[in-house]
Amino acid sequence: MKSVLYGRFKRFIYEIDQLTRFSVKMFLSMFGRPIYVSETMEQLYLVGVGSLFLVVLTGIFVGQGMALQLNNEMAEMGSKFYLGRIMAISIIREIGPILTGLMVAARVAAGITAEIGSMKSSHQLDAMVAFGIDPIRKLAAPRLIALMVMVPVLTIICDIIAILGGWFIAIVVANITSATYFSMVLDRLTFGNIFMGVLKPVVFAYVIAFISCYKGFTTSGGTKGVGRSTNESVMISSVVILIVNFVLTRVVWSLLKGSL
Repeated sequence: MKSVLYGRFKRFIYEIDQLTRFSVKMFLSMFGRPIYVSETMEQLYLVGVGSLFLVVLTGIFVGQGMALQLNNEMAEMGSKFYLGRIMAISIIREIGPILTGLMVAARVAAGITAEIGSMKSSHQLDAMVAFGIDPIRKLAAPRLIALMVMVPVLTIICDIIAILGGWFIAIVVANITSATYFSMVLDRLTFGNIFMGVLKPVVFAYVIAFISCYKGFTTSGGTKGVGRSTNESVMISSVVILIVNFVLTRVVWSLLKGSL
């Protein structure tokens, strides 16, 4: 029993060491030369434009659903005119970053892991090394840059669409004027809320890029291994995003309490 526990502990420490090394190497690969501009632009398009419809569709229906539920509850307390204020707080701080992060993780993480994992299974990564090309700089760095640029942009779009969805419910169902709704929204566009709403997507982007690339580079077992790594990539990315969201909320809330 002790030997089994000791073996698992050694394996855990080894994995942590490998994760840390890969994370640092991938981050440093964004700096220096060569710079693969065409690869980066292609990833920017795939991540940003490719995920835009999904993010917009999710944002508008979530915004409308939230507004309907909040209107019903706030109407009973006679405070439905604060609907815009509550919508802005909940969407900018939490719902927008979380939804965008999970949507991008579900769509992009699987693709990154499958692509890199297939290249490893077919020994294309070994061929890159033989030709003097760093696979991490060639494959991981462009994807990391694309995610760290596009996930915040997609989050801002999701926030705007969700707030507009809430505005539609406000004027049609809650009988709140546009001026009242948007004045409440603007009242909550404080530095702290905006900072939290932008910081989270940047961190989520790094989480998605790191986990999906790591699972792709460490894939083994042929096509079955690629499928297994792809599933694990999406699952781990989603869980880590939720955990990191809580940690960031707690830390940022403590540091910027006066600005929220």
